[in-house]
Amino acid sequence: MLAGKFYTVIAQQQPEAQVVHTTIAWNGDHAIFKGHFPDQPVVPGVCMMQTIQELLSGVTGRNLLVKKAANMKFLNMIDPRQTPQVTVEIKYETTEEGVKANAVIKHDATVFLKFQGLFK
Repeated sequence: MLAGKFYTVIAQQQPEAQVVHTTIAWNGDHAIFKGHFPDQPVVPGVCMMQTIQELLSGVTGRNLLVKKAANMKFLNMIDPRQTPQVTVEIKYETTEEGVKANAVIKHDATVFLKFQGLFK
């Protein structure tokens, strides 16, 4: 798990059923950034996806894994020094197939990741 080590939850709101908005702070001193990349830290895409998975698992109370990524777009890089906090917005629906989710990682008007997929 990355929670508590790579990122910390600052605030979480559920403005409506099956919607969660979470503000997280990146740990810019985490060892991952020494290799990704020295003197130019960037949050790895796999860590962004793991963060979404962990937040969705927490809100649903289920241990979820990505089953299918229908659409995943990395639109901007996240430098934890320049953007130490982001908002993760997740809309989800539980179906017979699993948990369908649309997620966005952003800060103000800058979108870093858009994801649509299925968790099980």
